[in-house]
Amino acid sequence: MAAMDVFLDRLDPDMCVVTAAAHGERAGCLVGFSSQCSIRPVRYVVWISDVNRTFRVARSADVLAVHLLARDQRGTAELFGGLTGDDVDKFRRVRWREAYGGAAVLADAEAWFVGRVVERTAGGDHVGFVLEPVEWGGRERAAGQAAGPLLRLADARTVRPGHPVD
Repeated sequence: MAAMDVFLDRLDPDMCVVTAAAHGERAGCLVGFSSQCSIRPVRYVVWISDVNRTFRVARSADVLAVHLLARDQRGTAELFGGLTGDDVDKFRRVRWREAYGGAAVLADAEAWFVGRVVERTAGGDHVGFVLEPVEWGGRERAAGQAAGPLLRLADARTVRPGHPVD
């Protein structure tokens, strides 16, 4: 496995926060595994740990919201990655709104989209949720104001998971 570790240690993907809402519950977590997985039709997959409360809500959700954070939003990353919704209502600590299909969209995200869940697939200790984008947006900016760099894995390595991986 050492050779694979060398490969994996070189990766530095963008992190995102995924939120789910179903049956009157909301949940959200910091996700390091996600990617566009189809061009036509556009599809995006997010992988959620099966030990997270977010997974328990997401498995019943029709839609999920995916949010990109800027590097200066580390506090939001720590909230959604370092605390568990089993103990804390994360949504009381952030600005959010309801969007398409009841999805919870974080108001201060750099960019976001809501996706209809078209497939769920097992992938070891994570489950992949393949999403079809149905609504999207991003942070409002003043004219001429450029977007900052996105939060990446290297920026979030010290966030201790709310639900440790076995």
